[in-house]
Amino acid sequence: MSSKSPARRLLPGPDRDKVAAELKSQYEKGASIRSLAESSGRSYGGVHRLLADAGAAFRSRGGAKRGQSAT
Repeated sequence: MSSKSPARRLLPGPDRDKVAAELKSQYEKGASIRSLAESSGRSYGGVHRLLADAGAAFRSRGGAKRGQSAT
């Protein structure tokens, strides 16, 4: 038997809006989509979709570029 949890459907209606707004708030405070997915038990794609539906402005992919020091 697989250790994977069963697929989770995205919530309908006002519950979905509430979850999306909370995820958007955390994302705007600096949380990554991956960390939100892990903490909420949802997939990366599901969190990304909820954030898009909530109108979040996505950050560019991050990380320091190789060979450059942070100054």
